[in-house]
Amino acid sequence: MGRYTGPACRLCRREGQKLFLKGARCYMAKCPIEQGHSAPGQHGARRGRKMTEYGTQLRTKQRLRRQFGMQEGQFHRFFEEAYRREGVTGELLLQLLETRLDNLVYRMGFSSSRRAARQFVLHGHVAVNGRTASVPSMILGAGDVVEVRDRPRSRDYATRALEAATNQQAPTWLSVDAKAFRGEVLSVPTREQIAPIVDEQAIVELYSR
Repeated sequence: MGRYTGPACRLCRREGQKLFLKGARCYMAKCPIEQGHSAPGQHGARRGRKMTEYGTQLRTKQRLRRQFGMQEGQFHRFFEEAYRREGVTGELLLQLLETRLDNLVYRMGFSSSRRAARQFVLHGHVAVNGRTASVPSMILGAGDVVEVRDRPRSRDYATRALEAATNQQAPTWLSVDAKAFRGEVLSVPTREQIAPIVDEQAIVELYSR
């Protein structure tokens, strides 16, 4: 599967807001968004253009997709899964994204960013319910337990991430024991508990065209 390997800050500039792709560096004053840098490309600095309805929907989808570090095909499969389930499609999509294993590792503070969490999981540093898990897109549910494996490299990395994330708190739908390098999913998050500030209905409308 292909993946984006270019500058992470370029994606934030394109979306015009922080996507928090580089961990602690996103909170520094030299962040391009903090400095007011324009969107990348020859025409990035143009202002005042009216966005069409389709353009607004596309940017919303791209923003969410890039925030979770997913390629278009994978993101669309998550949408299709949400569409098949009973309930509000947009809310279900956000719940599926939030309960991915790599996102949970990030939310629990064991990794500094979702991109780093994906690598952390892929390299076998995480266990789910006592068994090693190396699939970042694994969907977890209420009662599932995520642990950093008891290995020096795994624990050292998680310790550095936890120390750097002292100002960040885990969501209320998660329980985290930093000393034990362990976290538990207390419940599937409701829409009000989900952090991405995005109009998910615009994504539903885009894929329904």
